[in-house]
Amino acid sequence: MGLTIQEVIDTLTEQIGQFPKGTDRLLYGDALSPVRGIAVAFMPTVQVLQQAISQGANLVIAHEGVFYRHEEIGLTDAAAKEPVFAAKRRLIEEMGLAVYRCHDSLHAMRPDVIMQGLLRELGWQEHVVEEQPTATMVSLPEGTVGTVAEWVKARLGLASLRLVGDPAMPCRRIGLLVGYRGGREQAVPLYESCGLDLILYGEGPEWETPEYVRDAIQLGQRKALLVLGHRESEQPGMKLLADWLSGWFPGTPVRFYSEEPVFTVV
Repeated sequence: MGLTIQEVIDTLTEQIGQFPKGTDRLLYGDALSPVRGIAVAFMPTVQVLQQAISQGANLVIAHEGVFYRHEEIGLTDAAAKEPVFAAKRRLIEEMGLAVYRCHDSLHAMRPDVIMQGLLRELGWQEHVVEEQPTATMVSLPEGTVGTVAEWVKARLGLASLRLVGDPAMPCRRIGLLVGYRGGREQAVPLYESCGLDLILYGEGPEWETPEYVRDAIQLGQRKALLVLGHRESEQPGMKLLADWLSGWFPGTPVRFYSEEPVFTVV
């Protein structure tokens, strides 16, 4: 028998570690099954699952969970019977897919793997000046918030970003926070402690950091905020993981699946 799902999981654990009591685990599938192909994605959406099936992959490695919550153990009977939940689980089970969640260990690695992926996609690796457990600071050549926004959109293939602030404001020192790290406690202190002009994060409560930045501007302070979206900030990290998996398992097909942003602007 060739490479098994358990051997892939063991290699992941050896290479990036295992966060104790975290969410990383095999959610579906038999760990002893042979691997025909590996699909890597930010989210195991129905589209990703169907693409994996059509291209012969039977192991899906995803950053987020299957059923729209951070901790997925113990779905209630009511949730399990809900039509979308039931149909998605039936698709996974009937097609013999294995789904492995790879989340906490990627964030716990130093440097954070998801952050590494975003920095690589933006081409900012050489501009890093400080790394913290949940944030990375970069110093760029002189530009404006607007030029940074255009660069980010072009590099990540995005049609738009959400901005609080003046696009014409000079901007050099930027803080990056991936995923759901845009709340007041994690983001706001960085402006002063790290001397930031701009913070770029995935998502957070809209009434916390965005409103802080708006008040700061109205009080005459120079600050700005760019909001990427959760998927948009973390998907590059899973693309990086897919590249690593291709190197670890050269005889096994590994494909990275990117999806369009979940929201459309109307």
